[in-house]
Amino acid sequence: MKKFFGEKSKNRAFLGMTALVSAASIVFNGCNGKTEVKEFEKTVSLKHPTVQTVPKIDDENVESDKRIIYLTFDDGPNQGTENLLKILNKRNVCATAFLVGKHAYGSKRQKDDLKLLKSDPLIELANHSFSHAHNKYTEFYRNPEAVVHDFDIARDSLRLYDKIARTPGRNIWRLNNINVTDIKSSTDAANGLKKAGYKVIGWDLEWKPSQKMTLKGSHKAMIKKVDSIFLNDLEKTSRHLVFLTHDQYLRDTDSINELDLFIEELQKSNKFVFRKISQYPKINDILN
Repeated sequence: MKKFFGEKSKNRAFLGMTALVSAASIVFNGCNGKTEVKEFEKTVSLKHPTVQTVPKIDDENVESDKRIIYLTFDDGPNQGTENLLKILNKRNVCATAFLVGKHAYGSKRQKDDLKLLKSDPLIELANHSFSHAHNKYTEFYRNPEAVVHDFDIARDSLRLYDKIARTPGRNIWRLNNINVTDIKSSTDAANGLKKAGYKVIGWDLEWKPSQKMTLKGSHKAMIKKVDSIFLNDLEKTSRHLVFLTHDQYLRDTDSINELDLFIEELQKSNKFVFRKISQYPKINDILN
């Protein structure tokens, strides 16, 4: 029998459903708001908008016909960070920024962008290393102790007190219930991070760049990929999808609009809720 999208244990179709507005859905408004907004501005205002604090969302508050998406953005603060914040605040949707320590001090603009990131309640900050492996990944992961040290420097310099991390150039997971290493030569370094108390999280779906370092493809194509992952049970955790792209891909008008439309269409479908990565299942369990 063909499995319908969203059908994991119940024999019912998910595509095309019209979700009822309930008291539980109101809880999500701080992170999944659908308020009317003005036409998207193509220039980024220097004044950062003020938004309401996002409430914590517990598992029992997520209706069984919903799927949870974690928007994550790597390599900030970087070119495109302000555009990213503009989109998130326009849509009133939360996300997690995996920061690179050296980027936070690379220029005055990056320092200012770090302040914007830290002051925005829609954004959660996490560790993406200090050096980003100097973009020499094979060499970087050969020295597990140096990898841990690099993440420790980023943690201290950025004042990141929750040890949630993502490895540069690698899709690695080290949680109590998920152990995945995409390139096996990085195994010892990944295990070292876990031993040091880091909760390493990768991704289920990446919006990759074109050769011009802009978002490749359309928002409609990405939404089809989201549906396909849920339909075929390809998430690391059922009903939970970690989405990745990068700040620096959000510099041109087309990329900005495509990401904005991607989030808008997900919201309009009433099939999804959004969370920060610290709310991923079992991420806060004590590592063993």
